[in-house]
Amino acid sequence: MIETYWAVFGAILVLIILSAFFSGSETALTAVSRARMHQLAKNGDPRAHLVIKLIEKRDRLIGALLIGNNLVNILASALATSFFLRFYGDSGILIATIVMTVVVVIFAEVMPKSWAIANADKFATSVAPIVRILVILFSPLTFVLAAFVRAVLRIFGIQIGSEQSLLSAHDELRGAMEILHKEGSMVKDDKDRLDAILDLHELDVGDVMIHRTAMESINAADSSEKAVKQILQSPYTRLPIWRDEPENIIGIVHAKDVLRSIASGKRTAKNLDIMKIATKPWFVPETTSLQAQLNAFLRNKAHIALVVDEYGEVEGLVTLEDILEEIVGEIADEHDVEVAGVVSQPDGSYLVDGSVPVRDINRALDWELPEDEATTVAGLVIHEAQMIPEEKQTFTFYKKRFVVTKRERNRIAQLRIRDL
Repeated sequence: MIETYWAVFGAILVLIILSAFFSGSETALTAVSRARMHQLAKNGDPRAHLVIKLIEKRDRLIGALLIGNNLVNILASALATSFFLRFYGDSGILIATIVMTVVVVIFAEVMPKSWAIANADKFATSVAPIVRILVILFSPLTFVLAAFVRAVLRIFGIQIGSEQSLLSAHDELRGAMEILHKEGSMVKDDKDRLDAILDLHELDVGDVMIHRTAMESINAADSSEKAVKQILQSPYTRLPIWRDEPENIIGIVHAKDVLRSIASGKRTAKNLDIMKIATKPWFVPETTSLQAQLNAFLRNKAHIALVVDEYGEVEGLVTLEDILEEIVGEIADEHDVEVAGVVSQPDGSYLVDGSVPVRDINRALDWELPEDEATTVAGLVIHEAQMIPEEKQTFTFYKKRFVVTKRERNRIAQLRIRDL
């Protein structure tokens, strides 16, 4: 009789261990990093490759593990109930329920799952060979159960698929970076750069272009000596050339071509024909995405393009550097002209030029102003106010207070912004 009790107790113990195995395997294989598994598989780890195969058929994997887990839990509970009934009669049912609940929750659920979450990759690769066998054994049953579940859910208008994903690849990358940043594994600058790469397809060249009112260009009617002097004094290496009106761009001149022509001795600053060394301008629609324009720049080995609206009117220009700055931040060299865009004040507020892009101030100050309403801070204020404000007018939105400190004609030149 004693031997029988010990056999029942041993069977219950084995079933609890199996339950822990199923619970831990389920947690590890659902929490495992697919990116790390792909890297391990690429480095020749066969178990990592096996993990990838298992999680590709997630419905079959979860179905097999749940079936196994429920079978051993129910069997363990049944054996424990019969065991305690022999000793305590009818009250043995209550005792068995309490004991098995505590044992299963602690030793078959919480403990193995905590271990699996803390060591998901290692745990997953360790159990993958055994789980693969279980998936094959239970595959006929999991197939029937999955079909039944889908049929029942379809009655309630719920459609599910084994490969259905709620997040796009970009969203998954953003979520992973956000978690790594909060955990301290990724610094803010690196996160901002990776975020900017993912944003390239969402931004248009019109969002980063230099507006035509701020463009430096050369008048084709000017003397060659004046044009050469302007080119040499400019902080830019490429300048548009216009004729009759600033919006009529007829060429792009490179400072190096000017210097090369003069250095050859065949031409001087007084008799140099700028148009002969200028290149044909490249016009792109303002709705072109930054990702497409970056690829076009690289493909055509070009650095500058003129941005036009739907009517073909020049709106501004965009350069390869403008796009790269969206990724890595401001790129300054010894010839750049420093422009004060955001100045911190002693009272905690900021004096901001109206032309500062919303995206740049968000990145610099870690703010969350909407970037899809307007390109610049001044544009955002006008959009929200539904008017062109006067000086000293104050507006409150997005948990910030905006005070117009300077206005030039119909343009907001400067604002003071502070937190509420």
